[in-house]
Amino acid sequence: MQSQSTSTARAYALPSVKFQTAAALLAVVAAVALPQVFHVAGAAMGLGTIIGQTLLPMHLPVLLVGLLAGPYAGLATGALAPIASFALTGMPMAPMVPFMVIELASYGLFAGLLRGVRVPDAVPSPLGWLAKLVAAQVGGRLVDALAIAVAVYVLGNAQMSVASVWTAVGTGLPGLVLQWVLIPVVMFAVERHRD
Repeated sequence: MQSQSTSTARAYALPSVKFQTAAALLAVVAAVALPQVFHVAGAAMGLGTIIGQTLLPMHLPVLLVGLLAGPYAGLATGALAPIASFALTGMPMAPMVPFMVIELASYGLFAGLLRGVRVPDAVPSPLGWLAKLVAAQVGGRLVDALAIAVAVYVLGNAQMSVASVWTAVGTGLPGLVLQWVLIPVVMFAVERHRD
């Protein structure tokens, strides 16, 4: 009994600052590189950039680092990745950068905060990670919708609409499914390796 509670406490404690920093830096690199790989693949298949909008490659490392390394690493990765990507590749387009920063930083923060939430023992581990992931995705989308609403209704941005959030969800559904499959599997493997 004692070893199980020690194992549980260890599993939910935040990793060292060194680990969080290294994980965030690697995740930023992945969040910049993965969209480029997807865009090249899309161009080779004649699909253009739609493959990136559909599979959401920048979201994967942000959500994963939040779940692995906690809220600070998740927030930092989500905030820095779109800025680094724009500086190095010109993507996303300049008007979208602030919204991507808000959205991805929210994903990383929520994933990191939910990392430590204990799931009942009756729930299989991959389903527990899936529940945390979906909650982080919903939280991030709500913050994104709020930011867009402020831009449209308070700041008068006529180039955007709140409905674009739902359009993005529909377009990105294959990417969401990819995240629902890959991230719980990775987290389950990490969890088993840690024990």
